Amino acid sequence: MVNNKPNIKYLFKPRSVAIIGASQSKNKIGYQIVENIKCSKYPGKVYPINPKGGKVLGFKIYKSMREINGNVDLACIAIPAKYTFEAVKTCAEKNVKFLIIITSGFSEIGNIEEERKIVNYAHIHGMQVLGPNIFGIYSSMAPINASFGPSEVISGNVALITQSGAIGVAMFGKTKSENIGLSTVISVGNKSDIDEADLLEYLILHKETKVILMYIEGIKHGDKLVSVLKKTTVKKPVIVIKSGSSKRGALAAASHTGSLAGADEIFSDIMEQCGVLRAESIEEALIWCKFLSNTPTPRGENAIIITNGGGIGVMAADACEKYGVNLYDDINILKKSFSNVVPEFGSLKNPIDLTGPATLSDYENALNIAIKKRDIHSIICLGCETAGFEVEKFPKLIDKIYSKNKSTKPMIFSFLGGIGIEKSISDLRHQGIPIFSDVYSAVSCFGAMYFNYHNLKSQEIIEKNSDEVNIDIKVINDIVKNVLKENRQFLLSHEASAVMKATEMQMPQSYISRNINEAVKYANKIGYPVVMKIVSKDIIHKSDAGGVALDLENENEVLDAYQAIMHNCRRYKPDVKITGVEIAEMIPKGTETIVGARRDKSFGPIVMFGLGGIYVEVMKDVSFRAVPITKREAMSMIKEIKSYPLLLGVRGEGRKDINSIIDTIIRLSKVILECDSISDIEVNPLVVYEENKGVKAVDARILLSKE
Repeated sequence: MVNNKPNIKYLFKPRSVAIIGASQSKNKIGYQIVENIKCSKYPGKVYPINPKGGKVLGFKIYKSMREINGNVDLACIAIPAKYTFEAVKTCAEKNVKFLIIITSGFSEIGNIEEERKIVNYAHIHGMQVLGPNIFGIYSSMAPINASFGPSEVISGNVALITQSGAIGVAMFGKTKSENIGLSTVISVGNKSDIDEADLLEYLILHKETKVILMYIEGIKHGDKLVSVLKKTTVKKPVIVIKSGSSKRGALAAASHTGSLAGADEIFSDIMEQCGVLRAESIEEALIWCKFLSNTPTPRGENAIIITNGGGIGVMAADACEKYGVNLYDDINILKKSFSNVVPEFGSLKNPIDLTGPATLSDYENALNIAIKKRDIHSIICLGCETAGFEVEKFPKLIDKIYSKNKSTKPMIFSFLGGIGIEKSISDLRHQGIPIFSDVYSAVSCFGAMYFNYHNLKSQEIIEKNSDEVNIDIKVINDIVKNVLKENRQFLLSHEASAVMKATEMQMPQSYISRNINEAVKYANKIGYPVVMKIVSKDIIHKSDAGGVALDLENENEVLDAYQAIMHNCRRYKPDVKITGVEIAEMIPKGTETIVGARRDKSFGPIVMFGLGGIYVEVMKDVSFRAVPITKREAMSMIKEIKSYPLLLGVRGEGRKDINSIIDTIIRLSKVILECDSISDIEVNPLVVYEENKGVKAVDARILLSKE
């Protein structure tokens, strides 16, 4: 815990700043930070610190923090790691509020203890740490550029949070070349103390920030980040770039939920759950930042394409489908609105094709109609350079239309042509007009805009959370305690069934037989057909060991299956300890799905849903969400899987009981959230029947934490 946690506004708007490690040598980071602070015209007090003393860029160099009269809000530390802790001590004497530790050589190279020592000392003395291993911070509010990044920064309304120093510095510079204005840039590095969630909490209410861009390499406290992101994205768009999308980041676990939980898949699904836009590249992220920070929220979903070429219009329509942009399709209104500007051989369907001979005047008339039409909410204007295209006049028209109407409704432009067109595009983009050579780049901006639009709309739906379901947590915890007393990390089938009963989930009737005679007895009691499964603490994956027999119709088949299961399991593991054989009812066939929940290292409790059965790891048709989860979020993860149409009914089958799937997801999410000892819980298959006929959990596998 941070004692007397300082007000984070002093990180962004410090009244005084000390640079520990300031240098007179131009090639030193300590010099570059002082230079950037001076170039940013920071109005507060600047205290360069170096034992040698002297002057740098007109500032007196103090030999130590102790020479400074008064308190210091912010201290930038740029000295070797071995001297950093002592510097932190001197900062405490001057009541420093925030430490920006530029220095590397801490947890990123395994020096974890030194990093923890610094943070613990800072907390005891009411300070917080940004870093270590960062390039600094820029804030337009002060203004201050306390970094060794570029000195020239355009002030604006995009906030940049970056974990990578090198990429952050490069993006810092790239924003200037792209004419993107920044409200703040924060390098978080090792995130020993202050992390993305802390910064987002501040930026939510920061009026100057309209869009937030984050570059992330790893997540430490994902549950905290999820909570803050959900609050942030209903106020302003958040865009994220994440490296490390390789599936090698996911280690196989003893459950399907674990082995299918690739780090990148989980990250993408949870970002979508939070309403965060995930960009594939830095270029795409910056394009979206610039567009979203200067574009009004659309009043509706109806987009229209105006073009002079059928081919580029079709490409734009394809792009709209890819990025989830809805094309307005009321043909009667389109004909009535645009018939006077479209020639007979043109098209009045959306895309509106003005045809190759279209003049700039035709474009202007068509655009003005689209701007005035209330049923049209956003405009995509395209063009190809033709023989009659007035290249030299085209920039003036685009500037005129956009400048006059940019606050009215969203517009995007894409033109394809020669050197003249390309130069015009470059000039117009520098003026802040959203125009591109590539039609997909253009439409992707609308995709980002409408993703944010739909997220805002969905948040308007007020619903109850998972607290509305009843599960007997006490019973579950008692079962878990008894298992842990036996030093086991997984539940046997009868124990897992008892947990399912405590969650009020339907499972097949079953008994544990200790010998072959009990197997026949219980099979007759249940009624045929029945299923038989091995019960052993040494065998988790029963099918792999030949420990499962299905669809047994009579006593003879039960006798044969019992002996076969025993033989198979002893051959699979000669020293196997067998508790018994479970005899269960053979439930009617339905659609097999899988529902799982587990504790993820980055995000904490998560849930999974997908196509189930024995092929689940082959198909890998699954989706993930962070817990707690609402019914709306559960429905979105069901819709997300490729096999979702199977649940709607195919080839004469009825719609499946999707509400019961949602209920199961909610129940498992509550178990993993409230039962700390459970690390994985999985129902596979969860057999789903037709609407209003429910679901049945055929098999449950529950693992416990080793801690």
